[in-house]
Amino acid sequence: MEKGHPKTKVPFHTETEGMQLMTPSIKDAKRDPVDRAVELHDRAVCLQSRADPLKARALCRHSLQILEKTVGRNHPDFANVIGTMAETYRMAGDYLEAARLARRSVNILNKVNSSHPKSTDVQKILLQRSAHLATIYREQGRYKEAEPLFLRAVAIAERVYSDDDSELATVLNNLAVLYKYMGKFSLALKLYKRALAITERTLGPDHPEVATIYHNLGGLEHARGSFARGEPYARKSVAIRERALGRNHPTVAADVAALAAILEGQQKYREAEKLYRRTLNVFKRFYGPEHYEIAVNLNNLAALNYAKGNVITAENLYQRSLAMKEKLLGRNHPDVAMTLNNLAVLYRSENRMKTAESMYRRALRIFVDALGVSHPSTRTCRANFDESRAMSKSG
Repeated sequence: MEKGHPKTKVPFHTETEGMQLMTPSIKDAKRDPVDRAVELHDRAVCLQSRADPLKARALCRHSLQILEKTVGRNHPDFANVIGTMAETYRMAGDYLEAARLARRSVNILNKVNSSHPKSTDVQKILLQRSAHLATIYREQGRYKEAEPLFLRAVAIAERVYSDDDSELATVLNNLAVLYKYMGKFSLALKLYKRALAITERTLGPDHPEVATIYHNLGGLEHARGSFARGEPYARKSVAIRERALGRNHPTVAADVAALAAILEGQQKYREAEKLYRRTLNVFKRFYGPEHYEIAVNLNNLAALNYAKGNVITAENLYQRSLAMKEKLLGRNHPDVAMTLNNLAVLYRSENRMKTAESMYRRALRIFVDALGVSHPSTRTCRANFDESRAMSKSG
């Protein structure tokens, strides 16, 4: 539900300490191969912003081929384009390849930064690529690995940017997203509010990045169970982003799905179901039949149908979501555990106690390993499991 937005386009500047980074000019691109690489990368970033990762990836490959021959594999420009390519895999739901490429990008930049520790330009690229790798780890459920990367990104941002810079707001937002998933709600809220104040001040109240933070504030209230408090945030997010991108953009669809989840929590089932189906149509059109966003929406539609008493439909949707999540995220991801818990609740209500308890055990093991014993999701699953066992003994 939360949206972390490591920005895709890193500004290129002329470095003053003997290392030349790419400049945005594409003058004489046909004669200068580095300029050509810049042009290809800029076009890739543009295509990615339009939710076209496959074409963006092809342009990144071409740019990398040129850069490898001209500046070599250990140059920050090469690392930056590798990072953009990683984002195309993340957008397509291939988290393993995205993580591999993002790690490669960060490793190159770490070496460059060690050789040029006073280079602000290199640190800016390192900041964004570290935050991107951390975002991938978060989406893989690897929260402990993500946190130090995000904290490092914040430290760099506070050093190289002013307090009124949207780049600082971006990394604060990303760290807040992680803390929400870790159950550190107070820390997340503090960071979101700081990021929102900076973003509204620097970019204006109608900028899509403002919509991102409103989306995330709504998601934080959803996680707390404060659905009515989260609804105004979610509606603001949809309104701002629709004006900027139109109704049928996948980022708008993600905002709409977040609003639907909050409406479902308030038992506003008719509007919620309509919005879920709208988002599924958009996601399928842009991403194909199997994508993380689709899996999440299937889970949410299942929960809605279960609440309405449509148990058979709910079970089918949960099973589809579970299979997709296991394929995309692996069998030990917290999102997999969430759907396992939901299925267990359904089976318990159908008096299928052995199946329910088996799923509770597996979900609880994943939650404990990934999130710890005190995380809200772990506590909820444990309470459900204990109640199920008590029911079995009494029955």
